[in-house]
Amino acid sequence: MNRGSLTALAAGVGFVLAGSAAAQEPNQGQAQTQTQTQTQTPTPGQGPAQATETPAKEFWKAPFGGSWTATFAFATDYSYRGISQTQRQIAIQPAFTYETPTVSEKVPLSAYVGAWGSNVYFGNTNPTVAEIDLITGLRAKALDNKLTFDLGYIRYNYLGGPSNLFQDFNEFGLVVGYDFGLAQLQGAVRYSPNFFGNSGIAWYKWGQLIVPLSFIKLNENVSFKLFGTLGNQYVERFTNYGIGYNNYWDWQVGLGVSLWGVDLSIAYVDTNLDQSTCAATMNCDARAIFTISKTF
Repeated sequence: MNRGSLTALAAGVGFVLAGSAAAQEPNQGQAQTQTQTQTQTPTPGQGPAQATETPAKEFWKAPFGGSWTATFAFATDYSYRGISQTQRQIAIQPAFTYETPTVSEKVPLSAYVGAWGSNVYFGNTNPTVAEIDLITGLRAKALDNKLTFDLGYIRYNYLGGPSNLFQDFNEFGLVVGYDFGLAQLQGAVRYSPNFFGNSGIAWYKWGQLIVPLSFIKLNENVSFKLFGTLGNQYVERFTNYGIGYNNYWDWQVGLGVSLWGVDLSIAYVDTNLDQSTCAATMNCDARAIFTISKTF
């Protein structure tokens, strides 16, 4: 499945995981139409960029006491749940988000809206050129901010493709995370009533583990972390999505580095789909993805 088939603002606003990251052709399936790093607020798709977000960003002041954040990312591939959305070519991914202040100290609940975008390439027979995701949701914290909840909605829009491909779709998700100090653990469930390419009901479940390498102390402006993600995508009409089974697994492991506010990551990404079950493409094969991003 391509990210059109398989899709985070690139971790510009929290860990949505993301997100953060899928178009496909009519009757060809998502894997055929695209090839694709999911969740936090800034990135709908899920990829290496998500795991490298630098904490304590300086947010711009915004109306009603809220804050703006903008993220710009460059990646050697756009992987959406393990499937390349650019046929293993480079991706440019901007993100922009507004978040309200929390209701109060006793009620740490905030709301956010944002947009995330990326170029996509689903092959010569599909003219789709870009994916624009509109995001909104609620965030809550508990237990001294160690426990986090993100209940969100994403509208996936694919630009340039004909309407009869039915590429645009809606997705709802819940992300729960806990910071244990030595490691951060996140889990998510995402649901779409009619997934990419009119492929029916879809569920995506994933978990992510991030381990800060705090023992590596080069400079106060330099930090390292390891991350790993495991996900399972179910698609009701999977042939419309371009895959050979109604569900598949994707995973990634990588290293993230923050250097003076610039986030770098290198990740190994793979799925249990081969070319025969991925629309005769290499979009689901193992590969390394490098990402560099900056949040303002």
